Amino acid sequence: MNLRVWKWQFWQQIVLALVLGVVAGALINNLGDGAKIAESWLDPFGGVYTSMLRVIVVPLVLAAIVVSIGRLRNVGSVARLTAKTLGWFVVTSAIATAIGVAIGLLVRPGEGLGQLASSAAETEEVTWTQILDNLFPANIVEAMSEGNILGLVTFAALLGAALVAVGERGERLTALFDDLYVVMQKIVWWVVRLTPIGSFFLIASVVATYGPSSLAPLAKFTGAIYLAVALMLLVAYPVLLRVFGRVSPLRFFRNTWPALQFAFVSSSSLATLPIAQKVQIERNGVQPAYASFAQPLGATIKFDGCGAIYPAVAAIFVAQYMDIQLGLTDYLLIALAAVIGQLGTGGTPGPALVALTLTLTTVGLPLQAVGYLIAIDKVIDMARTALNVAGQLTVPVIVARSEGLLDDDVYNAAPAELTSDTAPLSDREPTRKAPEPVPA
Repeated sequence: MNLRVWKWQFWQQIVLALVLGVVAGALINNLGDGAKIAESWLDPFGGVYTSMLRVIVVPLVLAAIVVSIGRLRNVGSVARLTAKTLGWFVVTSAIATAIGVAIGLLVRPGEGLGQLASSAAETEEVTWTQILDNLFPANIVEAMSEGNILGLVTFAALLGAALVAVGERGERLTALFDDLYVVMQKIVWWVVRLTPIGSFFLIASVVATYGPSSLAPLAKFTGAIYLAVALMLLVAYPVLLRVFGRVSPLRFFRNTWPALQFAFVSSSSLATLPIAQKVQIERNGVQPAYASFAQPLGATIKFDGCGAIYPAVAAIFVAQYMDIQLGLTDYLLIALAAVIGQLGTGGTPGPALVALTLTLTTVGLPLQAVGYLIAIDKVIDMARTALNVAGQLTVPVIVARSEGLLDDDVYNAAPAELTSDTAPLSDREPTRKAPEPVPA
């Protein structure tokens, strides 16, 4: 065995970092004040790593969407591709919400917990007008500085469409955004190479802070979330990929493993975006122009874990814990709020709190009960985010298949090692292929 770890494959380095992080976190937790040690010595390094990724998200998303809007003309109708992508986002989110509601009713996580101590939860009522404000910000510079990625996506889509509409006069500016995209991809790769180090500090902090004993009072709730995530990830997505994408689900998970693994440890869809986009193009064979549009869009509004399953299970937990009876109308409202409310969750760590408060206020459940769930939020956030990214990768594969934008040779080939090679989107001419079923 080669003891030179830096020569190992990238995924092997990450697995080693996770194992070492769990061991280190457990040892620190046994010292008796693991939370303080983690806050002082582990969180700063993990925070620097995730900050390095998030700081490049704004220019990366802006450039990718502006350029990809124009390039989508070469691969099909922009309106049709957008409508199909959004339509599948809604369908898969509805399935995830239904699974969350079913698991909540079956497991009944809010019953038999006794008197749990709760910390005060700083929550604000989320309204539909706030979601619209995020979607259409009055000041795009302020929105970018505040991390309003949803507003950035809206502005970038309008700018890209305008550059297409003005014809030749917009090509020069499009070329500049294309160059910006290439530069940001290169910076992303430099940061991504630090993933094993960042993963070590992130997972060690979680284990050191909470430890296994912290899950005991809310074990049923945690188990319900992980069970719902597992059903969506291992049953629902594979069925959709096989039936509508006509691709092998096993190959899908093999291809997307680096992105899912990183999403689990980083708890951020936006931080995972650069890896997910490279996986989608270099391993799944989705046409680059479409992938560069669909992945940033999904990382902004597609959250099957944080925005669908979690608020559904948590709302039922709150109702059961507070001994509040819910009717059929309430469950329908939970489903509606969970599906539509994803527009307001963003893509940074902690979006589930926004989705949950929106769902609770829609159904009329008390926000004070959110405090009971704060203590274990980080533990379940890892599974939620992994599911988010899985959904963000699944939908473009299905849409690409229906539009003839999926390269079967790339998808079915042995997974290529992700590289730092980048090229302007304008240099990647699409090759339309007639949709063909993939043999079992």
